[in-house]
Amino acid sequence: MPQFDVVIIGGGIVGLATAWQLIQQRPAWRIAVLEKESSLAFHQTGRNSGVMHSGIYYRPGSLRARNCRDGKEQLEQFCQQHNVACRRTGKVIVATCEDQLPQLQTIFQRGLQNGVQCEIIDRNRLREIEPHCAGIGAIHVPEAGIVDYPAVCRKLGELLQSAGAEIRLTTRLEKIEQRTDLVRLQTSTGFLEAAFVVNCAGLHSDRVARLSGQKMKERIVPFRGEYFELVPEAEHLCQTLIYPVPDPRFPFLGVHFTRMVNGGVECGPNAVLALAREGYNWRTISPRDVFESLTYPGFLRLASQNWRAGLGEIWRSLSKAAFVRALQQLVPEIRSEHIHAAPAGVRAQALGMDGKLLDDFVIQRHERVINVCNAPSPAATAALNIGRHVADLTIATN
Repeated sequence: MPQFDVVIIGGGIVGLATAWQLIQQRPAWRIAVLEKESSLAFHQTGRNSGVMHSGIYYRPGSLRARNCRDGKEQLEQFCQQHNVACRRTGKVIVATCEDQLPQLQTIFQRGLQNGVQCEIIDRNRLREIEPHCAGIGAIHVPEAGIVDYPAVCRKLGELLQSAGAEIRLTTRLEKIEQRTDLVRLQTSTGFLEAAFVVNCAGLHSDRVARLSGQKMKERIVPFRGEYFELVPEAEHLCQTLIYPVPDPRFPFLGVHFTRMVNGGVECGPNAVLALAREGYNWRTISPRDVFESLTYPGFLRLASQNWRAGLGEIWRSLSKAAFVRALQQLVPEIRSEHIHAAPAGVRAQALGMDGKLLDDFVIQRHERVINVCNAPSPAATAALNIGRHVADLTIATN
C-alpha cells in the first residue's frame, strides 16, 4: 500500500482547496500537501491584490466563468463560517473616453450572461460611488469584494491538519516516477508514494506536468505585476474597487485601485516580463527562466504582437511618474507623493505557441497525475470550486 492516497504538490489556495474538498468527500483517505517554501500561500496567493472577482470578464460557459461564480459563493460562505476577513465593496469599471464605450457594453453583456449583478451607470452615478474618479460612464458591480487570501489558506491548513492530513513545508519535488499501481515521488526530504498525485504548483505547474510525463507545448511565462500603495492621507480618493476598461488588444486588465480588506488602498499592477519565475524585482534573475522565455516561440509571437504596449509597461515599471500618469486616467487627483512601492507579484500564466494567453483553466490527467496546468485569475476566487472539480476527477479515477 502507498503511504498516501493523494499527494498534492503546492501549498497555494488551489492546492489547499483541493485537499480540503478531497478530505470532506473521503475522510478516511491519507492526504499530504507538499510545499517547497517555509509557509503556505508564499507566492501567487500571498501576493495578489485580494480581489474577490464577480466573473464579469470571462467568456460565458468557460471554466473561468462557471467556477468564478460558484467559487465566489463558496468562498464567502467559508469566510463567514470561519471568521476570515471578507467583505463586498462593490466595483466600477470605468470608461474614460468615447472609444471605450463599445468595449464597456461588451463586458456588461458578458456579465449579464454570467449571472453577475451589474448595471451601466452614468457620470453622475459614478461620482456618487467614487467622488474622485474620472469617467464618462461605467459598469457598477455591487457584489465584487475583497478577501484575505493568506488567512483563507492558514485556516484551510488548520482544518486539514485537524482532519488528519499532512502539510509538509520546505519539501521540494525533484522527480516523479509513475508506476502501474502508484506514483513514487522523490523530494528534497526523501521519497513518498501515493495512489494519485495532483499538481497545483502554480508558477512551476508546467515543469511538474512534464515531470509526470504530460506532453505540454504551452509554457508558463512569468509576468511580474508591480504595485504601489496610497499613503493614508490619500486613501479617501478610492472608496471601492476602480478598474479601467481593458484594452482588448492587450492581454491584461490594466492598473486599477483596490481598497484592501485589512486597510489601505493598493494601485496596480502593471505587467512586465519577470526575469525569474519568482522574480519579484528586476534584480532577481534566473538564467534558466530567462532563456526559456526568450526562446519560446509563443513569447516571441506575443512580444511581436504587443511590443508597443510591452514597452509602455516596462517604462511604467522604471518610471514612477509614468505609473502615476496611468493612475491619473482614473483618479486625476493622484500625485507622486500619494503613493509608495508595495510588494510585487508574478502571474503563473500559461502561454500558447500562437502567442496568446490561455484564456481558461486547463486541468489535464496523465495516468495517475492530475495537472492543473493553467489557473490564472480568478483562480483564487474560484479555488474552492476548482478544488471540488479536481477532487471529483481524482475520486472518479480511483
